[in-house]
Amino acid sequence: MNMLKKILVLAGAMALTLALAVPAFAAGAPDAAEPAAQTQEDSSTGFKAIAAGLAVGLAAAGGAVAMGLATAKSTESISRQPEAEGKIRTTLMLGLVFIETAIIYALLVVILIIFVL
Repeated sequence: MNMLKKILVLAGAMALTLALAVPAFAAGAPDAAEPAAQTQEDSSTGFKAIAAGLAVGLAAAGGAVAMGLATAKSTESISRQPEAEGKIRTTLMLGLVFIETAIIYALLVVILIIFVL
């Protein structure tokens, strides 16, 4: 039952991603008067937008899930061993910093995709 729930959530997330990507594909067919280079540039801009959106979305979603699980597990640990609260909290904060750093790196990669490529 738990696996079915995860599959349904993943399918819903993928459907939402595809639904939000539709405007990127909504551009009309290029006119015959436009040069081929302009059409190629427009196409690559759309692909950059899709890649950037997917990269940031996946990084943020993965980071949010990881932070939620880490917080839940640390809360469980503190409730089981209240005397170890300081060490657990310190380890939790360090882990959250690493997770957030990974999300920021994904944002930097997306900025590079948009402006450099």
